[in-house]
Amino acid sequence: MFQVNHVTKRYGKLAANQDITFSVGDGDIAVLIGPNGAGKSTIIKCIAGLLRFEGDIDICGYPNKTPQAKSLLGYIPEMPAVYDLLTVEEHMEFIGRAYSLSDWQSEAERLLDRFELTDKKGKLGKELSKGMQQKLSICCAILHRPRVVIFDEPMVGLDPHAIKELKNLFQEMKADGASLLISTHMLDSVEDYWDTAHIMMNGEIAATKHNHGDSAAVGESEESLEELFFRITEAPQASQKGGDVR
Repeated sequence: MFQVNHVTKRYGKLAANQDITFSVGDGDIAVLIGPNGAGKSTIIKCIAGLLRFEGDIDICGYPNKTPQAKSLLGYIPEMPAVYDLLTVEEHMEFIGRAYSLSDWQSEAERLLDRFELTDKKGKLGKELSKGMQQKLSICCAILHRPRVVIFDEPMVGLDPHAIKELKNLFQEMKADGASLLISTHMLDSVEDYWDTAHIMMNGEIAATKHNHGDSAAVGESEESLEELFFRITEAPQASQKGGDVR
């Protein structure tokens, strides 16, 4: 699991994230949704240890910038982060050696085959299309079987087969007890598999909704995630307050 406690990120006088607190348990899938500019990518980068921030973030009990936390974390950025002059196969070898994995080759082969990259093993990173770079980025991020995985707009640029495999991967990781956080502004891409949804506006979590799997058991609110999203994001500025919708 991982926990985000009272995290604020400022750029000068601008608060890109303001006092954000939430957690994702073992075997849970949380989604972070909101319009462009809501602060989703900023909190993602804070969790991944790429930005300085005020507050605390723990990965499986370790502060997020420690080596122990980084060894348990997988991060897929919005823009694919591949090395121009490494081949697809060399990317996988680099990750395997970086994490001192003992049997990375067979897992690498399985992932490359699953995301239809086997015939691209000899291609350099700069020779790949954006979609292929995204698939390679996913393979690299999960090769070491992390216990916490963060996806920032993971389906952008992916073909239908890759989207199907990625959604299957979400369910497999959930069943294995991993904690997943998926950031997106595309509601239809997350509607089938989330446990908790956090709606962000203006750098804050404006509402949280829990998926009980049975619409009759929603409790206080029977709004769909889409209805809640538009009510929050289209509301006047004065009414955008944090809340918990169950």
